[in-house]
Parts: sequence; C-alpha cells; structure tokens
Amino acid sequence: MAAKDSDANQMTVIARAPFHLYYQGPAESVTAVNAVGKFDILPGHADFFSMLDPGEVVIGTPSDQVVFNIHNGIVTVRDNEVMLFVNM
Repeated sequence: MAAKDSDANQMTVIARAPFHLYYQGPAESVTAVNAVGKFDILPGHADFFSMLDPGEVVIGTPSDQVVFNIHNGIVTVRDNEVMLFVNM
C-alpha cells in the first residue's frame, strides 16, 4: 500500500524531559542545536543521533509550532521517528 501524501510529509516526534512531555505526535520539522550549530530534521531524514546543546527546540506540527528551551539532551532519528530526551 502506498503512503498517503500527508504521511510522506510528516514524521512522529516524542519530546520529553524526565517529568514532562513537551510533545508527542505528527510533525513536519524539528529544529535544535548541537555542537556544530543549529540543524533541522525533516521527514525522511537519515538515521541520526546527536547530543543537544542548550538552546531552543522548535517542532513544526501540522497546525502550529511547539517551542521550548533546553539545557541539554539527546536526539535520535530512526525510521521517520524522532525522539528527544531533554533536560536530564
């Protein structure tokens, strides 16, 4: 079965801290900061792992943006699923 166009333009994102869930659901983009600088994750991104530096995280959802600041964290991308574990 072919993927729907909307599925091809979205990925699943879970962004959480030890005691707080910032976002869980579909997203069109994630922007964060690592040691190299600001970077974007878009649907179809290659598998990826990075430590996150202090800064702003922006999750572009289908209807809005979720924006929050972090002190540190880890991001993983695998099979169009992005997981951010922050402020640990």
